[in-house]
Amino acid sequence: MRFSRTSKALGMVAIAALALTGCGASGAANGSGSTGGDTSKVILADGSEPQRPLMPADTNEVGGGKVIDMIFAGLVSYDPSGKAVNELAESIEGKDGQHFTIKVKKDQKFTNGEAITAKTFVDSWNFGAAAKNAQLSGGFFESIKGYDEASKEGSTVETMSGLKVVDDHTFTVELKQPESDWPLRLGYTAFVPVPSGALKDPKGFGEKPVGNGPYKLADGGWQHNVQIQLVPNPDYSGPRKAKNAGVTFKIYQNDDSAYQDLMSNNLDILQTIPTSALKNFKSDLGDRTINKPYAGNQTIAIPEYLPEWSGEAGKLRRQAISMAINRDEITKVIFNGARQPAKDFTAPVLDGYSDSIPGADNLKFDATKAKEAWAKADAIKKWDSNETFTIAYNADKGGHKAWVEAVVNQLKNTLGIKVEGKPYATFKEARNDATAKTLTGSIRAGWQADYPSLYNFLGPIYKTGAGSNDAGYANPTFDKAVSDGLNASSVSDGNKAMNKAQEILLQDLPAIPLWYQVAQGGWSDKVSNVDYGWDGVPLYYNVTGK
Repeated sequence: MRFSRTSKALGMVAIAALALTGCGASGAANGSGSTGGDTSKVILADGSEPQRPLMPADTNEVGGGKVIDMIFAGLVSYDPSGKAVNELAESIEGKDGQHFTIKVKKDQKFTNGEAITAKTFVDSWNFGAAAKNAQLSGGFFESIKGYDEASKEGSTVETMSGLKVVDDHTFTVELKQPESDWPLRLGYTAFVPVPSGALKDPKGFGEKPVGNGPYKLADGGWQHNVQIQLVPNPDYSGPRKAKNAGVTFKIYQNDDSAYQDLMSNNLDILQTIPTSALKNFKSDLGDRTINKPYAGNQTIAIPEYLPEWSGEAGKLRRQAISMAINRDEITKVIFNGARQPAKDFTAPVLDGYSDSIPGADNLKFDATKAKEAWAKADAIKKWDSNETFTIAYNADKGGHKAWVEAVVNQLKNTLGIKVEGKPYATFKEARNDATAKTLTGSIRAGWQADYPSLYNFLGPIYKTGAGSNDAGYANPTFDKAVSDGLNASSVSDGNKAMNKAQEILLQDLPAIPLWYQVAQGGWSDKVSNVDYGWDGVPLYYNVTGK
């Protein structure tokens, strides 16, 4: 399978180029514009119930993230290839990688009429970072000077010293150190502006969010566990302007039901084909399908806050689990060859990816070594033979049951331990336990990139205290290694440093990489101009009726 490279983590020279030339600010980029079609059609797509109220800095899962991406716009967004293009940014200037001057376009407003100014951005970012607000994506502000003081547990500091408002349309940012890819992160939803009402009542706002993106929430649009209705925002003039009459996300209890609706033209877009249909979906749908690699992976996270998975014994057991999984067999039999066994913690479509990082042998099936590692762990701390190792997964989206059952059988056969799948009815319920650190076993996890960079697959998930650190992993050596990578003076050096940091993860295995994801979706014969972006998400704004 041929993988295209989509990202360029910005080095110091690239940052200067970004400041001098700016990014394209209008029109669809890289040929993403639709070619004809009925723009009066409302597009019906599959979705999942968001875990939390729709506050941008408090959303770190795909159900809510998909909606937030569509109803908000930040300084930049990403075109279909992963290139940053300006949205609200007039310019982002910074020649040393540490000090930036950001100018916000004039006459920008939320759909409630409130003006978007430099202060809006500063207030929104400070809110996201402050410990007292407990925003799940607060860690994305970690690079800004003053973040440590605002974010530490129990802190009453509400502002970061590195943010300064210059005038209505200008603010400055000082980072703690020069960082190679910081401007590239600004398209992630944690960095979008929110209106003042959101800061006063985030939970209430999250139920009826007011944004500034290509769409807005319809009146009464979020019908919990049923659907989320979005309508075009007529005042949006950025590169993602809606070419349809709206998008309604229907919330399904399982992907098989969604697939049947797709087959009967009661659903227009199904983002992911269920595993049960992988052998036949191309013959079922003909040319109305996509098979495209993207920046995403699948893992199993094993919480280190559980005593049996902590310390040296826990590390050895995780290595044993990893080497007991035959990824080649599962990707061929379950996924019909449509997944690629993982060799690291990132994704092959990212610039700097390497398939030969020292320690990657822990991701290869080796029954003998798996048994040896388990025996070494037993010599340190004996595994209770009555204990059942569980793999939690959500049953509503993703078709995870089949591969989880395959992993369960492989672990039983190789290690001789009790293993079971633990289904949750919904993705939201599974994420609630992961976020609350109340898991009783492992959980299927994975990552869909927020922005195209190796660091995005490492820092937000595995740094100490990170909002998406399901395993509760903490290793100061790893933390320093990724921070050093951000401080690298070139793209190449930064990528090398990130892969060096991965050597630590490949030994510790806070999560067990399984395979790299491929966007496999389909659409009805009622729509046209369907394509997926670099992150594996359909370009909903571009879809039209026939």
